[in-house]
Amino acid sequence: MEQKFIKPPVEVRYREELEALKANDTGNRPENWQMSPRAVRTFILGSSKPLVCGGKEYIIEKKYFGNDALVERCIVTLAGNRGLMLVGEPGTAKTMLSELLSAAVSGVSTNTIQGTAGTTEDMIKYSWNYALLLAKGPSREALVPSPLYVGMEKGILTRFEEITRTPAEIQDSLISVLSDKVLNVPELGDEGFLFARPGFNVIGTANTRDKGVNEMSSALKRRFNFETVMPVREASMEKRIIVNEVNRLAEESHISVQADEDVAEILASTYHELREGVSSHGHRIDKPSSVMSTAEAVSVYYQAMITGYYYGDGTLSMDSLVQTLVGAVSKENKDDLEKVRGYFNTVIRDKSSKEGGLWKEYYEARKWLK
Repeated sequence: MEQKFIKPPVEVRYREELEALKANDTGNRPENWQMSPRAVRTFILGSSKPLVCGGKEYIIEKKYFGNDALVERCIVTLAGNRGLMLVGEPGTAKTMLSELLSAAVSGVSTNTIQGTAGTTEDMIKYSWNYALLLAKGPSREALVPSPLYVGMEKGILTRFEEITRTPAEIQDSLISVLSDKVLNVPELGDEGFLFARPGFNVIGTANTRDKGVNEMSSALKRRFNFETVMPVREASMEKRIIVNEVNRLAEESHISVQADEDVAEILASTYHELREGVSSHGHRIDKPSSVMSTAEAVSVYYQAMITGYYYGDGTLSMDSLVQTLVGAVSKENKDDLEKVRGYFNTVIRDKSSKEGGLWKEYYEARKWLK
């Protein structure tokens, strides 16, 4: 029986696409990569031209909606000797992009270090099975490899999520590895040098707006190429992302409901205008201090949708959407709710009078903005 997961790894979810790309890949391939940089690009950015594999045609869907040139630069960086650092506001798909890159390049996206204030050096490099260590002494058998060790040993990518959450002295343990591509295990003596296999590299992510971050040292920064992942700049693109992601979440949860494009357009417009601080008609808006990310918009829509599925008649109500929006906006700063209320009393009121329909229902649901 096939195992099912709440959130399948990228390499599992897109297994057929990856196989079709590899079967049709004729490009130059860096050593130990699963496919060529050209095929990696196609996997992430999609292609309308069908690929044939095993007698079946596959259309490679677009998975990252952002700057195509940024994706190309990321792939080139990973083919070189410098690490890749993705920085930007929360919710800009940095993690998703690192997962897609890892799955396409190495065939595995789960070799990951999660940076926190409690991350230690042995969580990054290696630790010991102390029972074996006491019984047999220092040996490779007693060593427990951590993600960085695994990446070097197998020649695959290591993802380091939220690297600036990690204490600065722990971050700096990466410097020698990224410079010399060697990891020393002193306990193993002359046999304690692990030289990285081709294909190894590090993809880091860092949020620019999170509190409690630790600034990276200049020495560590020099070992990375930095790419800034920007928020989605077009409301139409944001709507498309919301629809695609909500439908995917519904399918994975076996919920027989499809996202409503008109509702998604309203939510995308709300998030886009509040994030930019200006309405589609050019009116200035007080911007909330909380991050109005596309990922948050997807979560708001999905929560409202499953509320209707389990408690209602299967349809999404504007009351539920606004109630969920209140929780998302006010979780960091209660003052932001007043700004959203002002947005509804001006921008949404005008759209309600001009457009009617769902916009009117949306405006009437402002009673939940308390």
